[in-house]
This record gives sequence, structure tokens and C-alpha cells, in this order.
Amino acid sequence: MSTEGDLLHVVTSDNISPSRIAFGRAVIWGAALLLAVVAVLQTLQETGNVDLGFTNWRPTLYAYLTWAVALCWGQVLIRGEKGKRTLFVLPAVLFVVSLVVFPLIFGLIIAFSDWNLSSPDGRQFNGVDNIVQMWSDPFYWNALKNMVWYCLAIIVEYAIAFGLALMLNAQIRARKFFRVAFLLPLMLSPVAVSWMVGKSMLELRFGPLARLARALGWDDPSFFENPVMARLMIMLMDAWTFIPFMMIMILAGLQAIPREVQEAAKVDGANGWRGFWEVTFPLMLPVSITAILIRIIFKLKLADIIINVTSGGPGGATDSVTSFIFREYRDRSNVGYGTLLAMVYLVIIVIVMTILMKIADRWTRPQT
Repeated sequence: MSTEGDLLHVVTSDNISPSRIAFGRAVIWGAALLLAVVAVLQTLQETGNVDLGFTNWRPTLYAYLTWAVALCWGQVLIRGEKGKRTLFVLPAVLFVVSLVVFPLIFGLIIAFSDWNLSSPDGRQFNGVDNIVQMWSDPFYWNALKNMVWYCLAIIVEYAIAFGLALMLNAQIRARKFFRVAFLLPLMLSPVAVSWMVGKSMLELRFGPLARLARALGWDDPSFFENPVMARLMIMLMDAWTFIPFMMIMILAGLQAIPREVQEAAKVDGANGWRGFWEVTFPLMLPVSITAILIRIIFKLKLADIIINVTSGGPGGATDSVTSFIFREYRDRSNVGYGTLLAMVYLVIIVIVMTILMKIADRWTRPQT
């Protein structure tokens, strides 16, 4: 099919004059210089070196918007028709920068400050004092250690989810009913689960599970007073909520396996456990790794169940890093130190997930 005469699919080359290119560059660099000057002046005011009367960071925001508009206009002036095509992407990129990069920079400024909301002095720059405090904070390192245990529990969650997916993929009675029933926990908010199970069913005095434990001979069924038991209860509630998520992903992968492959395996004698281990499991490896990685991401954000049920107790035994940081903000009003802990945790997450994704890429890469 000829596209001759179809101007919608033809990008013409513009005859752009040198003066127009120079003007476009001047617009971009002029707006960039304005943004840099305003940002430096506001930074100097924040550090107490000058007093320009700025009450907030809005001048920098307005300067950034001016630079963004000038950058888009300058692209059209310099590149002509090709510059117009960049306008389909460039505003979105600038918007993402404003929502991600600027808050990250502002967070770094707060992380190296002593900012306690209960103090009348306001925010004060304190250098690396927060890092020294974090390094000697046993509760933060304990929360990191707990996160290792919480993430290791994903192995058991994956095994249970795989077993449920195999069962729901088989020809059993009421299969559709069980699929919906097993998905119900995923439809509940973790906050609702923590109140229904942790605060109600496992309540020491009147909870039905506590009463049942007493009836079976357990004199003091305190599920959250022993550190090991409390951590196990948090794992169970979190697993009950998110195992259906892994199950539905694995079930989708099982249903995508061609029946011809399974039938050919049976003809070759790969039945039962051998067929699962040599045929089904290798084919499901990419889906399994994807489900595990996504589950790790959810697990690293674990906080709501802990905050509502144990508040990190007893003695920090159930604390996750996120719940510990939350208490630094809420209970101690320590914004500077809490922000530093969050920044360090972000770096740890990026490093760990990068390593895991590289390992996963090796496992799922086709062997030649």
C-alpha cells in the first residue's frame, strides 16, 4: 500500500535557520539559569545564610514550570517537526521528574537534619549524626533481621500457593466455587484482616481461638506475648492475605501450558511426581519467579498488620522496617531520623531487588 500523499505519516524536514536555533537554545538555557538561581537562593535561605522572605518552595516550583515550558518550546524551535514529536513524551518525563526526583532531593535534605516536630527549634542541619544514630540503633537492625525472616516465609507461601493452584487446575467438583473462595482473603484489606483475626479472633480474653485453646488445655493462650509466637502469627496473617495472589498467578501459568505437552509427557512415562518435576515445574519457572519477586516487593512493605496488632512488640520482635519507621514519625515525631531510615531502606531494596532480578534472569534465560 502506497503512503504517497498521506501527510499524516510523513515527517518533513524543516529548513531551520541558525538564528532560530540560537533563539531556541537561548530560551532553554535562560530558563535553566533562572531555575538554578532561584533554587540556589532558596537553598541559601533554608541554611540561614540569606533572608529573602520566601515562606515556601513555590518560587522554585514556578521556576521549574517555566523551564519545563521553555524546554518544550525550545525543542520545537531547534528541531522543528522532530521537536514536535518529542512533545508527546517530554511533558510526561518532566512530570515524573517533578513527582520523583524533587521529593527525593527534599527527602535527602531532611535525612541529614535534626527535625523533631515536638521541638521549638524546627529543622536544623546535623550532618551525619543521623547515620551514627542509625548505626548504633539495635531496634532498626532488629527490624532488618525480622525482614529476612518475613521474606524467607515466602518459600512456604509459594509451596502452598503452588499446591492450591494445582488442585484448582485439576478436574475437581465445585472448582469454580473454590477458586472464588480461595480468592476472598485477597479481596480484604490487610487492616481488616488484622482487626478481624489479630484483634478479634486471637484476642486473649474473649477471642474464639483463645477460648478454643483454653478448652483444649492451653492455660494461657497468649498469641502475641512470646516473641517467636508473635512473629509466627504475623507471618500467618500476612500469608493468609497474599497466598491467593501467588495462587492466581500460578494458576494462570498452569492453564497456559498446552495439553499436548502434558499428554506427550504421560505417553513417555512421566506421570505423577516425575511429570510435575520434569515437565510442569520447569515450564512454570518464569511465572513462579515473577510471582515470588512481586511477593517480595509486597513483603518489603509489610507494616499495616504489625502496626494494628502488635505495634512491633513484644520488644520489637515483630517489627518490620516500615512499621519501625512509622513509629519514629508517629510516636517520636522524629522526622529527620525517620527519613534517613527510609532512605537507607530504599537503597537496600534497590540493591536486593536488582540482584534478585539478575539471578532470576539467569534462571529463566533459555539454555542453548
